[in-house]
Amino acid sequence: MLFREPETAALEALLFVAKNPLTIELLAEILELDGLKVEELLHELKKRYTVDSCGLKLLEINGGYKLGTKPEVARYIEILYKQPSQALSNAALEVLSIIAYKQPVTRGEVDFIRGVQSDRALATLVEKGLVKDVGRKDGPGRPILYATTEQFLLHFGLRSLEDMPNLLEVDLVHEDEVASTIE
Repeated sequence: MLFREPETAALEALLFVAKNPLTIELLAEILELDGLKVEELLHELKKRYTVDSCGLKLLEINGGYKLGTKPEVARYIEILYKQPSQALSNAALEVLSIIAYKQPVTRGEVDFIRGVQSDRALATLVEKGLVKDVGRKDGPGRPILYATTEQFLLHFGLRSLEDMPNLLEVDLVHEDEVASTIE
């Protein structure tokens, strides 16, 4: 096991300093290891961070890896940076939900679904890096298309968009809850 410590330390350092999630292929290239070896090292790191006394965790985002902090220590980090958490407004959450499930989508399509204008909420989401411009839709005016970002996945603790709740299941659970309160 000792021969792996320098490799594990190097992997951990790369994941710590990386601004964006790193793929296994890129890690293997940098560390001059094969992909299977990198996967083993990632598995070891993940196990290492599962202990309660550790404030870090290994995040898998869109097929890449990055070190992040456990939610339990967020309040201490907020104190360090003296930035109270800025919760999203209900309007911003509505817009974000629509974009997450319908992406890529235009502002006009979001407005149509919500029944109100979404300019301010959309601007907030872009500013926070949760959604981004991913191109233009063919058609009159060529409106901007929006989609979620890796920051969105990171913020909500998702590995990929497939980890989002299935809307049909959510509706069924909600209908069951409503039915049980009526009875």
